[in-house]
Amino acid sequence: MIFTGCIATDDYYSQVGVILAELAGIPHATLVTKMEFVDNKAHVHRELEGGLLEHLEINLPALFAVQTGINEPRYASLIAIRRAAKKEIKVVGRDEISAEKITLNSNLEELFIPPVGKRAEILSGSMDEISTKLTGIIKEKGLL
Repeated sequence: MIFTGCIATDDYYSQVGVILAELAGIPHATLVTKMEFVDNKAHVHRELEGGLLEHLEINLPALFAVQTGINEPRYASLIAIRRAAKKEIKVVGRDEISAEKITLNSNLEELFIPPVGKRAEILSGSMDEISTKLTGIIKEKGLL
């Protein structure tokens, strides 16, 4: 099993997990909020637009792009930390990785900061005053 986060904070594309699963040739699920494992299968709940939830059954091995809060982290014991410090970390160089088989399914055409649009207006006052102001704005914009 491979676990990744859902969204890269630098570009918000949510592609790392999906691309990694495709390269590995394994099934994947994104936006995972809950998981249970039964008989070499994962029962996965994932969040969709509008607050909808989807339940999937996925054969293992698989990749799961999980949402923040899916797990309550636990701290490693001192013994586990010492064991981990003794383990060898294999470093793989560029020459050892074959990039010839990789096919990119998407190309980044443009990355830009969107132009600043109209600013929000903060309404203040009592609930009656705010309701009156909001109704006036909606009528003024022709939305009502």
